[in-house]
Amino acid sequence: MSAIRGLENLSGSATSVALGNFDGLHIGHVRVLANAAAYAQGAEPAVLMFEDHPRKLLSGRMPPRLITPSLRTRMLRGMGIKRELYIDFSQVHAMSPESFFHDLLIGQLHARVLSCGYNYHFGAGGTGGVALLRELCTAHGVTLHVADCAEYAGEPVSSTRIRAAIADGRAEEARRMLGHPFSYDFKVVSGDRRGRLLGFPTINQFFPADYAVPKFGVYAARAWVNGRYYPAMANIGVRPTIGTQSMRSETCILGFSGDLYGKNVEVGLLAYLRPEKKFDGLEALAAQMTADAESSRRAFDTAVAEGLT
Repeated sequence: MSAIRGLENLSGSATSVALGNFDGLHIGHVRVLANAAAYAQGAEPAVLMFEDHPRKLLSGRMPPRLITPSLRTRMLRGMGIKRELYIDFSQVHAMSPESFFHDLLIGQLHARVLSCGYNYHFGAGGTGGVALLRELCTAHGVTLHVADCAEYAGEPVSSTRIRAAIADGRAEEARRMLGHPFSYDFKVVSGDRRGRLLGFPTINQFFPADYAVPKFGVYAARAWVNGRYYPAMANIGVRPTIGTQSMRSETCILGFSGDLYGKNVEVGLLAYLRPEKKFDGLEALAAQMTADAESSRRAFDTAVAEGLT
């Protein structure tokens, strides 16, 4: 997988390009990406993305991120995408749809195949739609594949719905719309080692300011360590029984023993178990953690049976 950044660096062999705002790699995005890889016709499967969400330029506010760059790269590689192409939205937002197609897609990317979603828009003000893109492709001998609408619970899947589900603690709904658990692979930092004293050693990870933060509470989770997934339970919040000033993800990886400090560990949320609670003492907390661990193992086994792990 190669990552290329900047308009000035976009060149090379013929490409099959997935178009869209792939800010979460949800089930709708996967359809677009799968088409780019499956119908490449000998061209190199690639995805065109913006360095930052377009809303950052248009409104000054960027929606919380749903995936880290490293996790996105790993998923794209698994889908057969060979090249990640990143451009700054400010470099293209004023382009007419025709200029975007001719100068960028054809002139610089040498696009032979294009793939997009049913509601794709491009060019200044989003004035270009699928109908215009189809006309341009037909006129220039470019093959176009348009993915249909992906739905969950009778409504179109969107990154906005997924962010709302994550904020509300609806981890299973987010998982259904994403097609994979909402995940993060932040660096493991040193904690106070309280979990080890309770019989449940944990890893501590902090959320960057621009990342989606789930509803505080305890989650059944999975953790990717040394090439395999382990069942896990993750507490997201401020740990009221112990009392901490900073919000964090504190995860106990069930069945794993080893030093993970300084490493990036992927944690994926499978199901919301309960809200944070202040217990009367560490003994009561340990008893609850034992119950949470059993619930987490059951949720993990269900995920395995569903093919999610």
